[in-house]
Amino acid sequence: MLKKVLKIIGIIILLIFIGLYFAFRIFTAPKSDAKILEAYQNSRLKPVLTNETYNGFNYRKLSLVVNDSLPTMVFVHGTIGSINDFSKYISNSDLQAKCNMVAYDRIGYNYNDENHVQESINFERNMLKDVIKDLPSDKTILVGYSYGGPIALAVKKKVKEIILLAPAVHSSVEPMPWMVNFYKWKLTRWLVPRIWKEASKEKLSHKKDLKLFESDWENTPNKIISIHGSGDWIVPYENSKLLEDQFPEDQFKLITIDKANHGLVWSNFDAIKSQFLKILN
Repeated sequence: MLKKVLKIIGIIILLIFIGLYFAFRIFTAPKSDAKILEAYQNSRLKPVLTNETYNGFNYRKLSLVVNDSLPTMVFVHGTIGSINDFSKYISNSDLQAKCNMVAYDRIGYNYNDENHVQESINFERNMLKDVIKDLPSDKTILVGYSYGGPIALAVKKKVKEIILLAPAVHSSVEPMPWMVNFYKWKLTRWLVPRIWKEASKEKLSHKKDLKLFESDWENTPNKIISIHGSGDWIVPYENSKLLEDQFPEDQFKLITIDKANHGLVWSNFDAIKSQFLKILN
C-alpha cells in the first residue's frame, strides 16, 4: 500500500512539474503582434507596432506619437525582456498627456526571432542610436531597465535626460544566478526555452563586456537619474551606488525605493511614474 501511495505521489509531482515547466515556457515566450497590442485595448491612445531593420536584423518597434512638440521617452528592455515590459507606462493616460513613447525589442528577443543576442553593449548602443536618430536630441529621454541601463548610459550623444531603472552597470557587483547553470550544463541545456538560452548567453558575457565601459560612464554630457530598489539581488543596489561615486552631484541623482526588488518596473509603477512626471513637467 505504501509503495502504491508513493508511486501516485511521485506521478502527481511529476505531472505538476511538467505542467509548471510548460506554463513557464508559454508565459515567458515573446508575444505575437496581436498579444502585444492587446495590452492597449483600453488605452485612450493607441500605439503603432512596426517592423524595422537595423544592420540586417529585423525587429519590432512600438511607437506612441501624441504630439511632435512633446518630448519622447525611449524604453530599452533588459535580459530577459521585450517591449511588453513597458506597456503599463505607454498606456498610462497621465504619461500620454506629457510625452510620446517608443519601445523596441532588442535582437534575439523578437517574436519568432531566429537571430541570436549580440552579447555586445557596443552593438546595442549603436542600435539605440539608430532608433533615436530622427528624434530631436533636446526632447529625447532614454529609459534603460536592467541590461538596458548600460545601453542607454553608453549613448554619449546629448539628450534631454537618461533614466536608469535598476541598471546593471558594474562588473564587480554582477551576480551570476544559479539557474544559468541549466544553460551551461549540456545535460540540461535542452530543457532551457530558446528565449532563456539567449538571455543566459547575454548574462554570461555581460560581466566581461561591462569592463570595456564601466570606467568611462561619467564621460557623458547627460544628466542621469537612477531609480533602484534596495532589496534588489538580481542587479544589486550597489550598481547605482558605485555609479553615484563616478558623477558630480549636479549630474547624477540616485532615487532609492526601499526594499524594492528587481521587478520594480511593475511592482513600483506608481513611484516610477511619479518620477517620470517630475522630469516631464
